[in-house]
Amino acid sequence: MPADSRLLVARIGKPHGLRGEVTVQTHTDDPEARFAPGVSYATEAAPGSGVPRSLTLRTARLHQKVWLLGFEEIPDRTGAESLRGTRLFIDAEAAAEAATDEDDAWYEDELVGLAAVDPSGTALGEVTGLRTGAVQDQLVLRLTGGAEALVPFVEAIVPEVDVEGGRVVVDAPPGLLELNAD
Repeated sequence: MPADSRLLVARIGKPHGLRGEVTVQTHTDDPEARFAPGVSYATEAAPGSGVPRSLTLRTARLHQKVWLLGFEEIPDRTGAESLRGTRLFIDAEAAAEAATDEDDAWYEDELVGLAAVDPSGTALGEVTGLRTGAVQDQLVLRLTGGAEALVPFVEAIVPEVDVEGGRVVVDAPPGLLELNAD
């Protein structure tokens, strides 16, 4: 599948247990739908790692707020160790067809590169990432001065996301951008 038709769903972390399960860092707003047994993912791994070009999900479960995935092609811990750092992708068209009609759901690749402006239109910086969390997600901004700031991705603080217009409006309370700046 061409790179521009893929959506990043997760990045594989360390093995868990002896039966080939791995921890994952999720990059999706709907892990319950994306982590359904039988789903096949395209993979992106380090050259020469031996990771298959696709993996089929065997099991998915939430364990202490961490997703654990098992794959048909990976029967044990040794195989699971080889997956560390592998990124899992799904086809964007298939995901769009399966998506609900939520108006407030975006993928990280839609947000990265958008200009961040305040409600008056003054430039604040640029969106460089999205950190997903158990309670809420955070936009990662590179401020105009070069610092990085984390902004809670909630409607009260980010009231407008205009992907076609190339911008997000950030109505940050006083001190938020400075407080969360790295």
